[in-house]
Amino acid sequence: MSEPILNDISHRRFNLLRGSWVLVSPHRNKRPWQGLQESPSKTTLPEYDPECYLCPSNIRAQGQQNPKFDRTFVFVNDFSAVKEDQTEYHPERKEGSLATRLLQAESVTGKCYVITFSPSHHVTLADMTPAQILPIIETWTNMYMLHLNPKSPLASLAPNVPPLAQTDLTKPNAQYRYMQIFENKGTTMGCSNPHPHGQVWTTTSLPEEPSLELAQLKKYKREQNGSHLLVDYAALESKEKERTVFENRSFWAGVPYWAVWPFEIMIVSKQHKRALVDFDEKEREELAEAFSDITTRYDNLFETQFPYSMGIHQAPLDGTEEEIEASHFHIHFYPPLLRSASVRKYQVGYEMLAEPQRDITPEQAAERLRGCGGELYRKKL
Repeated sequence: MSEPILNDISHRRFNLLRGSWVLVSPHRNKRPWQGLQESPSKTTLPEYDPECYLCPSNIRAQGQQNPKFDRTFVFVNDFSAVKEDQTEYHPERKEGSLATRLLQAESVTGKCYVITFSPSHHVTLADMTPAQILPIIETWTNMYMLHLNPKSPLASLAPNVPPLAQTDLTKPNAQYRYMQIFENKGTTMGCSNPHPHGQVWTTTSLPEEPSLELAQLKKYKREQNGSHLLVDYAALESKEKERTVFENRSFWAGVPYWAVWPFEIMIVSKQHKRALVDFDEKEREELAEAFSDITTRYDNLFETQFPYSMGIHQAPLDGTEEEIEASHFHIHFYPPLLRSASVRKYQVGYEMLAEPQRDITPEQAAERLRGCGGELYRKKL
């Protein structure tokens, strides 16, 4: 159990998953819930918007027409951050030159997708039932399988998920290293379209955040005789309860001991699962339950459509046996709100120049979120 003194004194907490530190200053926020009081926000969006690029049957920005989909719909991003085909780049290397030592760049290719979560323009994951979220998880699983290296130990798995509805999605023209599945919810997080959707980016490189985590996961597994860091961590948190917000048979969800953002949440598979393809039907249903519970609690906290960036970390599409076996499926929710629907936390000053800092402790945040379960507030308005 966390020592009570940590609720009163400034201290640092070590992030085992990144190998970094966060400064906690709870004395600066003795009364974190006495801030601005705002009226509950209501849903004002229509179920269908004829001007929306993501609604069924509508025309997108580049002229393509969406099908009349009834669950999820996937398409290649019309404004992809990385592309499959581009001019090749081969930097000139001169032995002993300063430029070679100090100025490094490498080309990155990949493929980016958009996944609409629902045909309804006016809903979010919090408005959806676990049964309605399940097709999203099945779609993510299919996308991962489509891009997985055929030589990967994971490629022999055959999760029983319905196939993608579209027939126009093809395997990429190269083997990509990593797949990042994520959702940006709300204009605060830079989301330009309110229609419920997420993205999938695949790249030839292993991005920095997953790379840092994978290094820590491998190190822990080597040093602890094969134990898995997040299996041990989920078991500890499930026992202590202080930072637990939700859990079921397969998943623990709570505010990490080392959380940076005020109401950060991590969903962790209790058993060692390397990637989406490791889950059976029941586990996917329980993952949908976790998504539904956490997103509902978020919206209930300040009675608003709570913004966040959410992302899945799992085994690389193309990796060594050690990398794949050390990987552990988990999900990060990074929400910016601090005191109310309009008062947010900024990473500035000390956070940018020294190290991340938070005022409310993870234990206090988890306690607040535990009290926000039940029916979604909008259904009572």
